[in-house]
Amino acid sequence: MGQAPNPAEVSVEGKSNRRATAAYIESGPVIDGKLDDAVWKQAVPASDFVQHEPYEGRPATERTEVYLLYTQKELFVGVMCHDSEPSRILVTQSERDSDLTNTDSFWMVFDTFRDTQNGFVFGTNPLGLEFDAQISQEGQGGTAGGPALGSRTAQAGSGGGLNKNWDGNWEVATSITEEGWVAEFRIPFSTLRFQGSKQQVWGVNFARNIRRRNEQDYWSPVPRQWDLYRLTMAGELHGLGIEPPVNFIVTPYFIGSIGQDFEGNPLGDAVRRGDTGVDVKYGLTGSLTLDLTYNTDFAQVEVDEQQVNLTRFNLFFPEKRPFFLENAGLFAVGSPRQVDLFFSRRIGIDRSGIAVPILGGARLSGKAGRWNLGFLNMQTEEVGDCAVSRQQCLTPGNNFSVARINREIGARSSVGGIFINKEASGTGIDSGNYNRIFGLDTRIGIGEAFRANGYFAKTATFREQLGEEAFDGSDYAFSISGEHSTRVTRFNAGYREVGRNFNPEVGFLQRRAYRSWNAAAWGFLRPDWPSFREARPHVTYTAFYNLEGFKESDNLHMDSHFDWENGTHFSPAVNITFEGLKQPFQIFPGVTVPPGEFRNAEIAWRYNSNLSAPVSVDAGVDAGGLYRGTQQTYFLGVNARKGGNFNASVSFTHTRVDLPIEGPLREFGGKFDFNLVRARINYSFTPRMFLQSLLQYNEGGDNWSTNLRFGWLNTAGTGLFIVYSETQDIRGIDLSVDPLFRRSVLPGDSMGRSLVIKFTREFRPF
Repeated sequence: MGQAPNPAEVSVEGKSNRRATAAYIESGPVIDGKLDDAVWKQAVPASDFVQHEPYEGRPATERTEVYLLYTQKELFVGVMCHDSEPSRILVTQSERDSDLTNTDSFWMVFDTFRDTQNGFVFGTNPLGLEFDAQISQEGQGGTAGGPALGSRTAQAGSGGGLNKNWDGNWEVATSITEEGWVAEFRIPFSTLRFQGSKQQVWGVNFARNIRRRNEQDYWSPVPRQWDLYRLTMAGELHGLGIEPPVNFIVTPYFIGSIGQDFEGNPLGDAVRRGDTGVDVKYGLTGSLTLDLTYNTDFAQVEVDEQQVNLTRFNLFFPEKRPFFLENAGLFAVGSPRQVDLFFSRRIGIDRSGIAVPILGGARLSGKAGRWNLGFLNMQTEEVGDCAVSRQQCLTPGNNFSVARINREIGARSSVGGIFINKEASGTGIDSGNYNRIFGLDTRIGIGEAFRANGYFAKTATFREQLGEEAFDGSDYAFSISGEHSTRVTRFNAGYREVGRNFNPEVGFLQRRAYRSWNAAAWGFLRPDWPSFREARPHVTYTAFYNLEGFKESDNLHMDSHFDWENGTHFSPAVNITFEGLKQPFQIFPGVTVPPGEFRNAEIAWRYNSNLSAPVSVDAGVDAGGLYRGTQQTYFLGVNARKGGNFNASVSFTHTRVDLPIEGPLREFGGKFDFNLVRARINYSFTPRMFLQSLLQYNEGGDNWSTNLRFGWLNTAGTGLFIVYSETQDIRGIDLSVDPLFRRSVLPGDSMGRSLVIKFTREFRPF
């Protein structure tokens, strides 16, 4: 089941022989979702798509034709998705940047630098959904914003891989016809980044999803262990006789709000305020961009989803603020969600979780030849009176600087370095304090199947009150890992070490002072069973030791993912876990875990039905031993949709923990139950006008929160936003010190309520 790509389409080096050509026109077609403008006849279609799923290399079951035109300012892409049964075209989403895998869809990737590492992604579905993203490292490693389309590679971290939170300036229109469905794209060249050369040759690939068959078709064949973002296997786009345009964009914002702080001033009157700020984008070259921001604001960003933490380690919340998202993958160095050397959420958020005003900053990012360059400087405002006393200084003003340089040394290899500096500014009591991070990293690709990654980092911290650097030679971290991947197997292994005093204050560190080993083996089996697609049996092992050799944790995970043709998924996992504690820790208010060594087993089952159906469910259970007791966690989610405009979901998580009472004073152990309820309702009036609601109830912390967002978008994520947020602490528990529910700090997370109206718009002076 499944065949290799057609030899005529793949060279002996494993690279595509596909070629597409864009035709020059004086003026572009009307973007109305119809290919009836005469200029489209000048384009030679790219066609002959082949299956990526389910039968790799076979001809696509439906014909797809892609037409490319351009003027000196814009690229136009016309797509005819033929369908023998147009009444069965399936559409599940119309909200911007929604997942394209559970709907009929078309998407494309442009490797504008032809470096096989970085790219721009644009996609749509028959309702005209707008999806865009940036790619770094061929979509491997971390991501800000979610999984790759159709990828089996985990996407996680603070900015690498696929960054779907990036928003560009472009438009698309679609229509459904008796022959299938049509899409017309207009992409200004100012939205893209490319080297200064009159004759351009870009990497390009196109993909189509036929959801009722769970079929993915690619124009340039890619083996199924990878996805559309495998840029080494993209085809080539010829015919572009252009030079990079002048790129100068001014984006002011205006904001008005009214709010009340239940924590700081529970009986006070509502506070009204108005403000303004501006972002400026200027293209120094076609591939190097300067971004400036003044009085940075992110009021329109959705609040984070609450997470439950039964461990003694930190939780990770992704970056969502627009200014930090462009080229975010360039700044991603480290082990995603474990040791991120740079984590932009540290800018504008103090250690106690309070949002700090950002006065402004600048970022320079892009390419110069085979060099990837990134420089960032941001200044935050002092909160309190730091010139008087430490008690009156809530947060000192800080300056944040990041310098990143990376050199490509082959199709899939690179070497680079990063420097990060946080320094207290002004004349306050903390003036002169600093934290610095120095890092080196490399990525090596050998053939198409093997890749290795590694980094080394060191920190330096100075505290004026100590009169010296606080840390010594143990302030280091390093990691090395490798992976070998084929159609039927994947193996990876790695080692990571974090020194006792490693202190990345502008990064993310899940746990401190340890050595860790990990290994995994995967199989990908496709038996010829009716309606069944793939089984993925796998075993993973991870162990953590402190620097003296004491085992703190390990986890042996045994699982097999079962996927059916309609998208149904079942994963019956078994985990064998170990936790070693030298010190007690509070897992829940009033419940403390004693020191000791604890070996347990648990089941961790996951299930979801066909997520493209009008009603679907996803469920899970974690049940087994926890320390010296037991825990059971049950999850159930119900999702409903009507067409592509209305989507709703309700999820319920129940956790019960029972730890035996012990200790001379019966000071350890206890029982607790809690529930976490989350409800989402999204309605898209058009692909650019939406109403979203997120309601969360946390019984463990006894609080509820709601976030209502109305957006009327223009281009590149700008437009009118109306946001109402409220968080109520029902019993008065101080969640900031609750170890179980670690709060994030985006708008709406503090106890209080607020109504914000924000308007932002792009202007191009010339």
